[in-house]
Amino acid sequence: MKKTYKIDVDCANCANKMEQAACRTEGVQSATVNFMTLKMIVEFAEGHDPKTVMEQVRKNCKKVESDCEVFL
Repeated sequence: MKKTYKIDVDCANCANKMEQAACRTEGVQSATVNFMTLKMIVEFAEGHDPKTVMEQVRKNCKKVESDCEVFL
């Protein structure tokens, strides 16, 4: 399942860090962050709850870029 989330991030480098953090999160099959549209597209691995996974994605993104936001 794929879902799109609105994000708030200050620069393209920060968006890249968010993408890498999201991709390393358990339950995420793939993630793409587009700085120009301020959107994150996440494809979830089968058998994982998107809400639970996205809470962890948000935490992981905050670890690498504290002033970013993922709107769930």
